[in-house]
Amino acid sequence: MRKAFKYRIYLTNGQRRILERQLEACRYLYNETLASRKNAWEQEQRTVDWYETKRALPLLKDMRPSLKLVHSQVLQNVTERVELAFKAFFRRVKAGEPEVGYPRFKGRGRYDSITYPQYGNGVRLDGDRLILSKVGAVHVVLHRPVEGTPKTVTLRRSHTGKWYACFSCAVEAEALPPTNAVVGVDVGLASFATLSDGKEIANPRFYRRDEADLGRVQKLKDAAKNAQRWDENRRRKKALAHIHERIANRRADFAHQRSRELVDAYQMIVFEDLAPLEMGRSRGMRKSILDVAWSQFISLTLAKAEEAGRRVVLIDPRNTSKLCSRCGELVQKRLSDRIHACPRCGLVMGRDHNAARNILHRGLQILRL
Repeated sequence: MRKAFKYRIYLTNGQRRILERQLEACRYLYNETLASRKNAWEQEQRTVDWYETKRALPLLKDMRPSLKLVHSQVLQNVTERVELAFKAFFRRVKAGEPEVGYPRFKGRGRYDSITYPQYGNGVRLDGDRLILSKVGAVHVVLHRPVEGTPKTVTLRRSHTGKWYACFSCAVEAEALPPTNAVVGVDVGLASFATLSDGKEIANPRFYRRDEADLGRVQKLKDAAKNAQRWDENRRRKKALAHIHERIANRRADFAHQRSRELVDAYQMIVFEDLAPLEMGRSRGMRKSILDVAWSQFISLTLAKAEEAGRRVVLIDPRNTSKLCSRCGELVQKRLSDRIHACPRCGLVMGRDHNAARNILHRGLQILRL
């Protein structure tokens, strides 16, 4: 299986300038590749495939000498990204999705990563130094060892100007000792998650905790922009990016820890198959729903479970909060009703605990089919 390892890298001023020029060259190539495919269809009704765009690279290098500053396989990966964008577009069209999202051109500063598709060709690790073609030796902080066999390396620039190296490695899965414990997980807003055995995970509300800081800095930024104090406006914009990055880092760390606890403790974990983006459109709950990042938590649990030999099941969320987990009676509830009280069997328990038990029951039914 593939496993990713992300490390912070520190660049000299010269290396930073080189990599930023490489990003701009890759952005130009991405836009040119997209434009050539778009124009070929609109003007000639002809489809341009990936191999044709790769064959055009030598000509583009003559037209744009800055492309010669970038490793050849990195340039090929840029054309592959355009190919994947079109494949995803046509897949959405074929599926009849309402918003298909035609591939878009990248504006200045909107291209933030480059990928070396073959480790050892243009990139290699030498101790705590990452040797990059046309860049040199870059200091990398290996806070944990790289496992398995590195296959690809991606360099990414964050919105705050920090740089990271992401290694995609082929590793052997190490299964945890099997256990008979199974659990249903009801994610929510009052509590981040409630388990079918009654345990609750508190909602940390990272965005809400820093919302005052965001509002204060945003007001200062708007005032600087209105007064045309551009240097101050840029500083405030960078400060906003730092706050958002801090929130995202805390949220990701929380999701990693909680997903690891679930995978270590349970052989099978059952979640609802939710659509948070659709739920986040409801007025009044948008910020709270996007803040808890259920999709991130579930996806991390899926990845860790695959490596550990555990199983994650996604079930239909319909009526999990309304059905009685003891007798199956459908008990209507408003969103503000936090207690489940069944008039048929007399079961009284927390709404989320009842839902978690229903989620587990449906997951077990899927296994029996």
